[in-house]
Amino acid sequence: MRFSTAEPKVAAGSLHEKMREKILSMETLNPHVRAVEYAVRGPIVIKAGEIERCLEEGGTKPFSEVIKANIGDAHAMGQQPITFLRQVVALCTFPELMDSPSFPEDAKWRARRILQGCGGHSLGSYSASQGIEQIRKDIAAYIEQRDDGVPSDWDNIFLTTGASDGIMNILRLLVSGNGSSRAGVMIPIPQYPLYSAAISEMDAVQVNYYLDEDNCWALDINELHRAYQAAKKHCQPRVICIINPGNPTGQVQSKKCIEEVLHFAYEENLFVMSDEVYQDNVYASDCQFHSFKKVLYEMGPEYFNSVELVSFHSTSKGYTGECGFRGGYMEVINMDPEVKAQLVKLLSVRLCPPLAGQVAMDVIVNPPQPDEPSFKQFHQEKTAVLGALAEKAKLTEKILNAVPGIKCNPVQGAMYAFPRIFIPPKAVEEAKALGMQPDMFYCLRLLEETGICVVPGSGFGQKDGTYHFRMTILPSTEKLKVLLGKVHDFQIKFLKEFSALEQLQR
Repeated sequence: MRFSTAEPKVAAGSLHEKMREKILSMETLNPHVRAVEYAVRGPIVIKAGEIERCLEEGGTKPFSEVIKANIGDAHAMGQQPITFLRQVVALCTFPELMDSPSFPEDAKWRARRILQGCGGHSLGSYSASQGIEQIRKDIAAYIEQRDDGVPSDWDNIFLTTGASDGIMNILRLLVSGNGSSRAGVMIPIPQYPLYSAAISEMDAVQVNYYLDEDNCWALDINELHRAYQAAKKHCQPRVICIINPGNPTGQVQSKKCIEEVLHFAYEENLFVMSDEVYQDNVYASDCQFHSFKKVLYEMGPEYFNSVELVSFHSTSKGYTGECGFRGGYMEVINMDPEVKAQLVKLLSVRLCPPLAGQVAMDVIVNPPQPDEPSFKQFHQEKTAVLGALAEKAKLTEKILNAVPGIKCNPVQGAMYAFPRIFIPPKAVEEAKALGMQPDMFYCLRLLEETGICVVPGSGFGQKDGTYHFRMTILPSTEKLKVLLGKVHDFQIKFLKEFSALEQLQR
């Protein structure tokens, strides 16, 4: 019998009496993939999508829209692009626009300079696996300027597909061993779930160190020692990850804290991964961003020439919020030259990061200067974005702290609040009866009754017996006030339902 794709229907029983079993099933699926969880796009967000579709199809809910405060996606929340960045990307994408008087000369100059480093002078070509050479040099110059002259070698700069790509690849280099020699990865709790997901996928050991919520989510050196010593009993801790400014917690670590972390890494011979994608997002007047590299340099040659450090940055956050371009970079310090060659090999497998993302990253590190025609508009747009975020950070903290049963630390930086919520014992019992974490139960109820989509704290990690949710401060001020007002009303109703409001007021 000959078979043709034009005859898709075959008489029952002519080929098989029963359906052939799937080669790939949940039973045969890689168990490390099955173990991966990513709360930021987890069950709550899936449910929010279902509710949105219901509303679009004319369904009725006690609200008219879903407000997604679950993810740091600035443009989806209504933030407008930075004009200069889009101009340079547009010129690189469609060079015929160079003849247009609508585009400023400083944007055209940058575009020509970047295109000269592209194969065929086209953004459609591949670049070197590490990224376009000129952009790597611009990033090194930016780092030197940011860190007040601390030297940066462009050969240590690697363009990445967002910061996540760089983080995953560095972890791939670090994870090895079996049994008690398996690599341990120290991560903050609460943490950004990329880290726990990567650790699960790579079958490494997650080593939790808890941030101090009562001290504005500061990093406690004694807690690092506790976590490290406990982990040594069953794995080999090899790397410590730090997120500064913090996600989901919004804290900005002090210089003293960073010095203590670097000294700890030096003493215990740990690789350091510093996630600094929110370095432009500092709002508290008494806080300042300190790069791990600069602090390491200031600690002296003994530290600066020995501690292995990789720091990460991205186009997705800051004042640009260009998540979709998937642009980013990492700088590696003190990496063994042979290992560095292996990193280049690993990166070459995926050929290169998207060139449009590389261009966007270049604009962030090489923005208009005061003597250039685009500076005034660029400065106004950047200042407006960061100023609005600072106002919304204060607004969020103020309103949440006025709600019974909710306590919110100051949002010093980044794009999120991570308030602690009191969940009454009766609600905890009901959640457990439904097979849910109590804060998942809370957030699901919040979504179904108000249309507000936030992420349960259990998806980021939290101390036992405490409950939180993460929300972004990115919605417009008007929408943020609506969101926070709905959270206030829901919390009062929730406490009344579970007979806890009077208990809190006493």
